Amino acid sequence: MGKPSIHPLWLRLIHWFNAAAIIILIMSGWQIYNATGFMGFRIPKTITLGGWLGGAIQWHFAAIWVLFATALLYAVIGLLTRRIPRKFFPVTPRAFVHDLLEAARGKLAHEDLSIYNTVQRVAYLAAMLDVVVLIISGLVLWKSVQFPYLRVLVGGYEGARRVHFFAMSFMVAFIFVHVVMALLVPKTIKAMLWGR
Repeated sequence: MGKPSIHPLWLRLIHWFNAAAIIILIMSGWQIYNATGFMGFRIPKTITLGGWLGGAIQWHFAAIWVLFATALLYAVIGLLTRRIPRKFFPVTPRAFVHDLLEAARGKLAHEDLSIYNTVQRVAYLAAMLDVVVLIISGLVLWKSVQFPYLRVLVGGYEGARRVHFFAMSFMVAFIFVHVVMALLVPKTIKAMLWGR
């Protein structure tokens, strides 16, 4: 009998579909951003997707449905199986500071990949919240008139552009740290590919 699976198949599928959707959304979003450059700078064209504004919008809209579906599936399955409360809670400030200091010293244990330390829990919960912010601000940018309450919530259309941009920046930073940590502990990549 083989080792028990660390990550079930449904989770691994959602993870990789989600990763592809977010990368497409970021790169096409950069192309869309370049149409206005409202933050005062341009993203290099070589790392954008879509070729031009219309092409980038098509990529963005295609990927957003994948992200929405994977986020919804993850929330439903994660709550029904109680994976979300079991994996990400409790979170206490004391445990977070302890694990953060251990990580800074390079002493954070990774023997059991089925248990997230508090730094991981906080990071993953923040990423989930960021996806919600991205979807809400994206809805306001897409259909500002149809979502008046969401538009007020994010500070109007101009506020939505900035909220969307900074939420995207947080996601890019999360992905960078996530990939670096995975490369430092390669067995985590194997577990997310094959389950063990």
